[in-house]
Amino acid sequence: MAADGKLPVALVTGFLGSGKTTLIARLLGHPAMGETAVIVNEIGDIGIDHHLLRRVDARTVLLKNGCLCCTLRGDLADELRDLLSRRERGEIPAFTRVVVETTGLADPAPVVYTLLSEPVVKHHYELESIIATVDAQHGLVRQESLKQAAAADTLVVTKTDLGSASALRERLALLNPAARVLKASFGDVEPDVLFAPAEHPREPVPHADGSAHAHDGVRAVSIVIDEPLDWTAFGIWLTMLLQARGSEIFRVKGLLDVGAAGPLLLNGVQHIVHPPVHLDAWPDGDRRSRLVFIGLGLERDALERSLAAFNRAATR
Repeated sequence: MAADGKLPVALVTGFLGSGKTTLIARLLGHPAMGETAVIVNEIGDIGIDHHLLRRVDARTVLLKNGCLCCTLRGDLADELRDLLSRRERGEIPAFTRVVVETTGLADPAPVVYTLLSEPVVKHHYELESIIATVDAQHGLVRQESLKQAAAADTLVVTKTDLGSASALRERLALLNPAARVLKASFGDVEPDVLFAPAEHPREPVPHADGSAHAHDGVRAVSIVIDEPLDWTAFGIWLTMLLQARGSEIFRVKGLLDVGAAGPLLLNGVQHIVHPPVHLDAWPDGDRRSRLVFIGLGLERDALERSLAAFNRAATR
């Protein structure tokens, strides 16, 4: 907690699939992070990431169906105020820091403006640091990732085990010479290093209403499949989909029911799908397969029909 009694807030941003949730999940397992509340923003009507964080921390709040820089700027302020009330009522454990994870398409500037200008929020909270994750494998892609990196106090270059960071570090140094640059594989960063306060003061800069911010046609499509999935059929379906539409699909993630006690966690970035992870148990009472695609020109009905057809053909 700051000397003036305000609670520090760390804003974690970064493009789709750059490792924000991995970074936060790893941090929450650190002894120094035992009193941290997390607010997760996800695009789409099905949330995935907050379930993974709740496996190690119960103080996770999900903001969904939007982006913190757009329709949910008011909700962020509401959630920060509500966290204080719930802590006072004893409904959640005490916390001494808040971590806000934005969507991969967020422009950090309007979010920062909310944190610095909303009267109740700025009275109780202090923006400690802006952290941007940058994927060493894919680098800076699209305008959103440039804005995120430019706004950061600390840049965390992730997936250094998969890609060279030297050229990327040079580009980051030109884009944001004042930022610290850290490297992290699998989210391994010490909290006291990551959350070092910014050395320069911040002043809120007014921004226009973000409700018209459409992210250049990028949208999230969430699909749900009621019956268990045949893993081989699903793999063929996803491979064909990415071969046909890979340049238009930026991110895919999901929890898949393949008939085991717990789900398979699926995580893909552009053309690359990481090996699935078996979870011991479902994070909630809903055991249906849930998939979220983020990209251009995606249609929910077409995706659901296509996957269901592949799955039925394999299970006959």
